[in-house]
Amino acid sequence: MVTILGDGGATKVAGASGSGGALWVPLDAVEQATGWQLKPEGLCRDEICVPAPPARKAEFVRADAVNLAAFWQHMGRPALHDAAGETWVLGDAAEERAAALDTLEAPDFTLPDLNGKMHSLSDHRGRKVVLTTWASW
Repeated sequence: MVTILGDGGATKVAGASGSGGALWVPLDAVEQATGWQLKPEGLCRDEICVPAPPARKAEFVRADAVNLAAFWQHMGRPALHDAAGETWVLGDAAEERAAALDTLEAPDFTLPDLNGKMHSLSDHRGRKVVLTTWASW
């Protein structure tokens, strides 16, 4: 079992394996974990498709799995993992992060209040919001 952290949140993926720099995810779990899906033209999301380099296709795609870390790095995005390879972070490209900073709009997130009710920042778009954080350390 591998946990993948991405823009869609945390997804636990059974049958996935991470070792070294490779994150092999079963074909049927790729879209759920990332929002991308494998098509004949490559790894695709909406109108964007990223083909695997033909000479290195075996590093990116197997008959039953996709190496998401290889695709992420091929797209110029960070793919990081813990020492055990059980938790992976698939990040956004630097250009995407810079564009988000230019808008001065905070990224959306959802957190529970003390009663467990979930609240999203996007619920308050267009209104002034004060965010207060605290840490015990």
